[in-house]
Amino acid sequence: MAKPTILIIEDEPAIADAICYALETDGFMTQCLHSGEQAVALLATGNFALAILDIGLPDINGIELCKQLRQSCDVPIIFLTARDAEIDRVVGLEVGADDYVTKPFSPRELTARVKAVLRRSQPRQNDVPGNSAFTIDADRYQAGFCGRPLELSRYEFLLLQVFLRRPGQVFSREQLMELVWDAPEASMDRTVDAHIKNLRAKLRAINSDLDPIVTHRGLGYSLREDE
Repeated sequence: MAKPTILIIEDEPAIADAICYALETDGFMTQCLHSGEQAVALLATGNFALAILDIGLPDINGIELCKQLRQSCDVPIIFLTARDAEIDRVVGLEVGADDYVTKPFSPRELTARVKAVLRRSQPRQNDVPGNSAFTIDADRYQAGFCGRPLELSRYEFLLLQVFLRRPGQVFSREQLMELVWDAPEASMDRTVDAHIKNLRAKLRAINSDLDPIVTHRGLGYSLREDE
């Protein structure tokens, strides 16, 4: 079985080398870029299982690069950054990142995060009940709404999958973190809110008359049973 290949986009050679060594020691293949110039074209080939993206690149801001990548591919993305302010984390998640690691970090911890994100990207087949407005293929990691495909990040897909399993059930933010996130203890309430906001926007872009996700103030979120 082919080893998963991880694309590392990091301009500091020492950090890039440490990441490559840790991942290759754990059975991954790696390819490294020191700028974002080639990343969009490379990831569009579909040859990479995941991208590790430094926000502070010399030629383009990592947030902007992530936005470009999300227009053409849905490869999982883990951000690396020296900044750890909450607003940076939220912005990173809102543009489609799957996880966020601040420098300095342990290469072993990053490898564990890579494995966790890849594990989350392989949902169990036939795990989600049908819904009249939605279609979902857990094996291929694809979802549709009102007959049109949804382009979702990993966490957006997993949130939708949780809602579709139990239409009408109200899930608290803490429950959604436990069900979807790899390290819920390190996540924040606003992390869930950011992904729900993105998911809602994508549903409205397809059908602005429907609002399937309901906010229950002080409680959490649910999926309308009649959608």
